[in-house]
Amino acid sequence: MAQRYEPSVELVWDGKATLGEGPVWDARSGMLLWVDIYGKRVHWLEIVSGAHRSLQLDQMIGAAVLRQSGGLMLALEHGFHALDPETGALEPWHDPEPKQPGNRFNDGKCDPAGRFFAGTMDRKEETPKGALYCLEKDGTVRKALEGVTVSNGLGWSPDGLTMYYIDSPTKRVFAFDYDPSSGELSNRRTVVIIPEGGGFPDGMAVDEEGLLWVAQWDGWQVSRWDPLTGEQVGSIPVPAARVTSVAFGGPDLDELYITTARIGLGEEDLSKQPQAGGVFRCKPGVKGLPVGFYGG
Repeated sequence: MAQRYEPSVELVWDGKATLGEGPVWDARSGMLLWVDIYGKRVHWLEIVSGAHRSLQLDQMIGAAVLRQSGGLMLALEHGFHALDPETGALEPWHDPEPKQPGNRFNDGKCDPAGRFFAGTMDRKEETPKGALYCLEKDGTVRKALEGVTVSNGLGWSPDGLTMYYIDSPTKRVFAFDYDPSSGELSNRRTVVIIPEGGGFPDGMAVDEEGLLWVAQWDGWQVSRWDPLTGEQVGSIPVPAARVTSVAFGGPDLDELYITTARIGLGEEDLSKQPQAGGVFRCKPGVKGLPVGFYGG
């Protein structure tokens, strides 16, 4: 039986995001960064003071990652852009799908070597016409995977030799052998299957023990899995059905931050989960891995 972790989650931001996603801990500033995809906003929360700010953009934002040189790199509705958070200035870099208006970018994350992986999805979530792309440090883009319906959570094992990846409608977490020198993927296999009634796997984080933390959309929880056995070893209940993503943060990387969504929920649903769209935090009893920065 999977352990129900305690203490329970606490609400740290009650902003009622339409589709909160992609939390990232910035150890340089002590801030949590995340996005509201449909709200077209980037959010920052200073954890100690509680100070919050956001930046409105004119495109949906699939993912935001930190840049080694400062600022952010974004996977927007129309490709990769660099963002200066202070001025709001956007610099277009590359749109790998200019002729796919039915797609948009979704989740993304950086590997330990500084590559930015981000994937696209069918807006109707029906057809496997999306792909996973890699933005190399030199600014070039290559397709790492194709035939994806809803590209979602990413993560790497502590030794960097395995990449984990979610295509949400499959209800599976896949693993690949990962070559840190080239960023190439091989030997795809299934390591986790979300059971019936558990919703869909969304965002994901990897802890220092190499176990996977999976946000379960329409599952009311974050679950912890052993990728070597496929066994669920724990879960954290969340007071919102649409749990979207997770990230380790805090000065010691021992806090788990959880984003949620309100999109598609009616008045009756929202009356039962008024904190939906908020950001939650708990201490799960294990630390996470350092955040990857984009190296370009």
